Amino acid sequence: MAINVKSYSELTRKDVFTDKGVYAGKVVDVGLDLERFRVRSLVVDAVRGSFLANLVGDKKGVVIPFTMVRSVGDIVLIKHIQPMMEEEQPAAAEATARA
Repeated sequence: MAINVKSYSELTRKDVFTDKGVYAGKVVDVGLDLERFRVRSLVVDAVRGSFLANLVGDKKGVVIPFTMVRSVGDIVLIKHIQPMMEEEQPAAAEATARA
C-alpha cells in the first residue's frame, strides 16, 4: 500500500498509535531511501508509559519499518506488535533446536 507523504514535516512530531488504538510514541525522525525517493522507516521516541516503552524500556529512537505503517493523517497508525511472552521464548528456541 502506497502512502503519499509530501514533506518531512508531515511526519515528524506526530503521535503514533497501533491499529488496536494503543499509544506507541512520537515520530522524531524519518529514514529515507534516496535512490527510490521513498520513506524507509520512522524513528519513534518511546515515551514513558507508551506501548513501545513497555516493549523496549528506556530506548530512544525505536526504528519502525515503513511497511508497518497503515496510514498517515492527524496521527500515524502502525500495525500492532504482539510481544512474545518470556515463557514462549525458551520453548520456541527448544523447538528450533530439535528441528
